[in-house]
Amino acid sequence: MLTVSKLFQLPPLSLRNRVLRSSKPISIGSHINTNSAFSSPIPSNPFSTSQHKHKHFSTKATMVALLVATSSDPASINPANALLAMPGWQPGPHFQDDMKSFVNEGVRVLLHAKSIVVEDDLDRRWEEVTGEVVDEVIFFSKHTAVSNKPALTVHPIGVPHLREGDVPPQGGRPGWAALPNPRMGPWLRLLKNIAQAHNLVPEFEITLEATHHGPVTNKPTMFLEIGSTEDYWKRQDAAQVMAQLVWEGLGLGGGTDIGNWSRENDNKKILLGIGGGHYAPRHMDVVLKDNVWVGHLLSGYSVPMEDPNQSKGETNGEIGGTWRESIKAAYEATESAFPGGEILAHLDHKSFKGWQRNAITGFLAEQNIKIGKPNNFY
Repeated sequence: MLTVSKLFQLPPLSLRNRVLRSSKPISIGSHINTNSAFSSPIPSNPFSTSQHKHKHFSTKATMVALLVATSSDPASINPANALLAMPGWQPGPHFQDDMKSFVNEGVRVLLHAKSIVVEDDLDRRWEEVTGEVVDEVIFFSKHTAVSNKPALTVHPIGVPHLREGDVPPQGGRPGWAALPNPRMGPWLRLLKNIAQAHNLVPEFEITLEATHHGPVTNKPTMFLEIGSTEDYWKRQDAAQVMAQLVWEGLGLGGGTDIGNWSRENDNKKILLGIGGGHYAPRHMDVVLKDNVWVGHLLSGYSVPMEDPNQSKGETNGEIGGTWRESIKAAYEATESAFPGGEILAHLDHKSFKGWQRNAITGFLAEQNIKIGKPNNFY
C-alpha cells in the first residue's frame, strides 16, 4: 500500500481568491459540509431553491456548461464542494426532488446521490426543465485501478465496441460513443500544471484514459477522475486541484476559458487514438504537446478483432469482431464534436499484430480517415 501524505487543508477563502485570481470575489458565508450530500454553499441566501420551481430559470436560451457530481463518491462530491466554495455561486433551478443545482455565470452544478454512470440524458433533461441549452457536460468521479496508484485522469466516454443486446457493465448504450469534449487536451495540460503547483506530482500520475463507460449524454462530454483507492478519493488536495481545473478551465471569476474549440482552433487537427493500453501512453506523448486536440481514444479492448488464424492475405471482411463499428462510431462522434476539424487516426502500431494493423489501416482508407504520425499534430 502506498503511503498517503497528510490531507491538504483548504486555505482561507480570501487566499484562495488570490490564488485563483478571481476578479469578482463574492462572500458565500461558509464552506460546504462534506458529510452532507447537498449542503448549500450559500446557507444564508434568502432565495431558497424551492423558489425556483418554474419551467424557465432564464428568460433567454442561455448556453451553459453542466457539471455533474454524486454524493455517493468522495472523489466526486469533494471536488464539487471545493468548487462551490469558490466565489459567485447561487442556488439553481429546481430540477428534480432528489437533486440540487447551483449556478455561477454560465456554469451549472448538478448534485445527485446515485452512481455517476446511471443517470442518462442529464443534458437533455436539464434543457427540457430549464429552457437553457447545454453546451458541454463534465463529470467528477473516482478512478479505480489494479495498481492502486494515485492518479488524476481525463477521458471521453462511450462503449462503441459493444453489440446490441450487450449489457454495459458501467452504463452507456451498446455501440454508442459520446461526443468527446474538445477541452480534454488543453485541460490535461492545465491539470498537469495545477497539480505540479500543488505538489501532487510526481505522487499522482496525470494521465488520459481510454474511452469507456457511461452515462449516456448528447453533448460533448468528459470525465475528471481521482484515483485509485479510497484514501486517494478522499484527498482534499486532489479535490482542490480538480476544482481549480474547472474554475480556470471554464473561465469563472473573470478569466478566459481554456480549450474553446470555436476560438482556439488555429491547429485544426484532432487526434483519434486507436490501440494501446487503457492509459494510452503513445497517444499521451502527443497530446501533452501544446495546441494538440484529442477526441476518442480506443484502447485495444475497444477494437475487438477475431483472429482469422490464417495467412496474411486475409481481407478485412473476413476478420470478425466489432472493431469496424467501434472505430466508425468514435470517428463520427469526434468529427461532430470538432466542427471544421481534420480528424487524424493515431495508431499505437506496436500494440497490434501485423494482420490487425493491416486490417485497420485498410478500413481507415476505405472510410477516408487519414492516419497521422506524431509530428502531423504539432
